[in-house]
Amino acid sequence: MVALVTGGSGSGKSAYAEQQLLALNANENIYLATMICRDAESRRRVERHRRMRKGGHFRTVERPLDLKHLELHGESQGRAVLLECMSNLTANEMFEPGGAGPDGAEEEILEGLAHLKAQCEHLVVVTNELFSDGIRYDESTTKYLQILGRINRRIAAGADRVTEVVCGIPVVWKAPGMQSGTFRSIPFGTL
Repeated sequence: MVALVTGGSGSGKSAYAEQQLLALNANENIYLATMICRDAESRRRVERHRRMRKGGHFRTVERPLDLKHLELHGESQGRAVLLECMSNLTANEMFEPGGAGPDGAEEEILEGLAHLKAQCEHLVVVTNELFSDGIRYDESTTKYLQILGRINRRIAAGADRVTEVVCGIPVVWKAPGMQSGTFRSIPFGTL
């Protein structure tokens, strides 16, 4: 099962994704952290996410780049992975030394996701909602947003479930058995 969870900053998407992953009752839960801490703000965000996961029975794997060479080892059956988050991974692949660069990031990430999915039974990917702020950005940021938007669309196309979290309310856009073009709000724990 592959699930994509999207939402704006502070929407509650991370907490929702973690709750959904834990509700799967997998044998092993892996939190795949992609953020590179650069300043006090990013350190605060990482600490907040660590507090959210405390007691959640996650094994944290930090991997800001190069998912296609990540080896989780062991049996994939019964393993659930939460990738937090696609927005950071895309920025890292585009702009970090050792990353794929702007021209290679999209395919590098998608190959990495395929490699990751082969190593788990369930994959939940958290990403950011894009293009709803109405702001014009510089050329580099616009290219980043366009690449992340294409990655999000490609993940959504292949996902079993796509959920947008708005003000803490999960709105399911795609799920097994749903008609195309419909949506519904569902409670926590029913991934």
